[in-house]
Amino acid sequence: MGLQALFFYLFAFVAVASAFMVIWAKNPVHSVLFLIVTFFNAAGLFLLLGAEFLAMILLVVYVGAVAVLFLFVVMMLDIDFAELRAGVLEYAPVGALIGLILAAELIIVAGGSVISPTVAKNVGMPIPAITERTNTAALGDVLYTNYIFYFQIAGFVLLVAMIGAIVLTLKHRTNIRRQDISRQVARTPETAVEVVTVKPGQGV
Repeated sequence: MGLQALFFYLFAFVAVASAFMVIWAKNPVHSVLFLIVTFFNAAGLFLLLGAEFLAMILLVVYVGAVAVLFLFVVMMLDIDFAELRAGVLEYAPVGALIGLILAAELIIVAGGSVISPTVAKNVGMPIPAITERTNTAALGDVLYTNYIFYFQIAGFVLLVAMIGAIVLTLKHRTNIRRQDISRQVARTPETAVEVVTVKPGQGV
């Protein structure tokens, strides 16, 4: 076994184990920390594939920004996770159906070489083998030409997921003063200023 294969199995095993712990850990803070470990190992796999740009982007964007943001949000928000888990059984059938679909897709991908042994030879290389072309430039050409629609769809899915997370965690509290733009614009000098007549020798 070569050194590259050894590192591949090491990064892959730790990535799969930490990804499993993300959904298995009961503490959400621990789940975010395991997610950061998963990102680090995925970046190591990208380095083994020669995609150093994707590895650095994964560390800088996801570990340095997204995962840390998740960690701070989980630690700062007072979320009742017991209340969120109370209705989990109602969505169990839908979750089981999605899990079966994902499992079937993984089986098809993993068993692709058995179903069609020549499928791996028909897959074109996404990055052209040109020494004068950098990895970042070649990746940008392929991403924004051949896969531009898939890229936009992925961005739209992430946007919907972000809005859904905000809607699920947003709670309106009645004892907090909030800004009302329409009320502020509709103010008049009579309602905005209160004239108080203070007698000599008395305070307000």
